[in-house]
Amino acid sequence: MALALTACATAGPDYRPPEKSAATAPAAQGAFLSAQDARFSNAELPGHWWRLYDDPRLDALVEQALAANTDLRVADANLSAAQVGRTVGTSLGGGATLARPSGTAESLPGVVGYDLGLSASYPLDLNGRIRRAIEASAADVEAVAAARDYVRVGVAAATARAYAQVCAANYSLAVNRRVVALQRETLNATQRLFKGGRGTAFDVSRAQAAVDASEAGLPAFAAQRQGGLYLLATLLGRAPADYPKDVEDCTTLPMLHAALPMGDGAALIRRRPDIRQAERGIAADTARVGVATADLYPQIGIGGSLGIGGPLRSFGSGTSFGMSLGPLLSWSFPNRPVVRARIAQADAQVQADLARFDGTVLEALRQTETALESYRRHADQTAALDRARDSAGISAAQAGKLFRFGRGDFLSLLDAQRSLANAEASAAAARVQLVQDQIAIFLALGGGWS
Repeated sequence: MALALTACATAGPDYRPPEKSAATAPAAQGAFLSAQDARFSNAELPGHWWRLYDDPRLDALVEQALAANTDLRVADANLSAAQVGRTVGTSLGGGATLARPSGTAESLPGVVGYDLGLSASYPLDLNGRIRRAIEASAADVEAVAAARDYVRVGVAAATARAYAQVCAANYSLAVNRRVVALQRETLNATQRLFKGGRGTAFDVSRAQAAVDASEAGLPAFAAQRQGGLYLLATLLGRAPADYPKDVEDCTTLPMLHAALPMGDGAALIRRRPDIRQAERGIAADTARVGVATADLYPQIGIGGSLGIGGPLRSFGSGTSFGMSLGPLLSWSFPNRPVVRARIAQADAQVQADLARFDGTVLEALRQTETALESYRRHADQTAALDRARDSAGISAAQAGKLFRFGRGDFLSLLDAQRSLANAEASAAAARVQLVQDQIAIFLALGGGWS
């Protein structure tokens, strides 16, 4: 009867990847809307995207972070815990007794007895309950592995950002120091003119104020550099004082020398670890529907035992040995409404997983399009600010010549140099933002693991 009820079938639905979801929509599979110019290519994004910058120091930092980062160590430990397999269980029991039967004339202490036994059972899994549990466990392990990959993606991007922050701070510091040097030359010239009777004390004080105002911004860049170095140390699993000293003097921004490889939406969906994690969650919970469904049927197994027991004085005799072998049956038949409720809960969890999967896909696409659009607009802005800086430099040089030859007033010179200082700072900040935008794109694309 039990065999007929189980019908030798695997309980619950077989898992299939979502066919009608956000991931399979044509709009999600095609090219990105914000990547329709020469700055981008359809080439597949390499796993080690930071090597596109052709910067050995950056390569070394990312590799060190991926080997020593504390968040990755936690993710590795979680993966190891998820991969621990199940073992077959057995039971071993034993005991001793001291008994004096009532109504006998035997004197104390009575009869000493013993009982030792070993039992084991093997489930036949005729309804697939264990099979579904194994499927769920395997999908859970793959989901944890995907979560670990997502941490790796974040660590690589954070390391590149911290390195770019250090280089950007030194780069901006050098740019602003050049502005200060130009303003100081003007101050020195103004002081000479004042001593020669051609200038005024007011001109000198205004030139000094311009120098002081520009110098006041320099410490902020030094603070940004140290902040980036301390962040690098943390990402590398070190104390802040043990930051990488060879990066301290970096003044060249990491820049791409070719079009940014993008791929398309389908490649993004395949690559993003968080999407894979969400998909594996659907697979695991679909298998758990089968686990719950299997409780509608009897659980059948084969059990056996070996044991010895009896009075201690007969220990080792043939009559003290015993064994058994036979079928085991477990069935919670009266509680079928409870089982039906658990099946409904498992089905509802799968529906929630499907919605979560769609949300993860849509968010990944949104992040990528936003990062691409930001990069495009900032690239256009950077080009315009570079032109403005060049024009301000020409204007400041012309104002300086006019002032030195007595054909221009000092206020015009200061105004031209102030415009140059602002243009230099804006152009430098835009170039720094461009690097951060590139890294944001690589993060949104899910690069950093293979």
